[in-house]
Amino acid sequence: MNMFTKFAAAGLLALGAASVAVAQDLPDLGGRTIVAVTENAYTPLNFADPDTGEGIGWEYDAFNEIAKRLNAEVDWNLASWDVMIQAVKEGQFEVGMDGITITEEREQEIDFSDPYMTSQQFMLVRSDEDRITGPGDFSTHEDLLIGAQAGTTNFYVAVYEVLDGDEANPRIKLFDTFGASVQALASGDVDMVLMDNTSAQGYMGANPGAFKVVGDALGTEQFGFILTPGSDLLGPINAALASMEADGTLAALNQKWFFDYNNAQ
Repeated sequence: MNMFTKFAAAGLLALGAASVAVAQDLPDLGGRTIVAVTENAYTPLNFADPDTGEGIGWEYDAFNEIAKRLNAEVDWNLASWDVMIQAVKEGQFEVGMDGITITEEREQEIDFSDPYMTSQQFMLVRSDEDRITGPGDFSTHEDLLIGAQAGTTNFYVAVYEVLDGDEANPRIKLFDTFGASVQALASGDVDMVLMDNTSAQGYMGANPGAFKVVGDALGTEQFGFILTPGSDLLGPINAALASMEADGTLAALNQKWFFDYNNAQ
């Protein structure tokens, strides 16, 4: 057992009795219901359980634990990525999550929690793909296609780090959901999808032998929960996140969703 696994295992215990003890030092929301939204299309952060259809994943577990520590309940809702940020900005939902990268541009529109995860962008390809080893291969092979969602970090990295900076480049095929772009990759409709390494590991674990990661990291990003500007939930959520990092709960969730869940597929 390596040091990460030991730390994560200790954190798994914290999901139980230890979290109750920590909650005594956190703000008490008095049983308040927090209206949250996600997409259910970003394995393993948020997705539908293939057996039950229930929404599960790292973000579900993390935010349910945040609510537990703050003495709150969660009213879960679903929305597509292209409307989520605006809906949270307008107050239709109080908190949103979908592996949302913290950027200066988005911080002008909405409030972000402290980062709950730091990740890097990698190229996911089919396991039998031999033309792609790095971004330079897209200049050599002009027929290669990329799948992405418009307006996401993955889209902009594809445009500016892999292709020519033209956001209308026809070599980028747009999909309504992240999962749809991965399905297109599996079926051969596109040749590469950019994603953070943790999600790439999730898709490879859920589809043994179908995909592989190639090349070096193309960028580093931090994920945060989004909140309606000026929300009184920002401080409590950040406090709960800090407690979960301190007692090993975040590490335990990493172990559960990026390693244990994959191995069980």
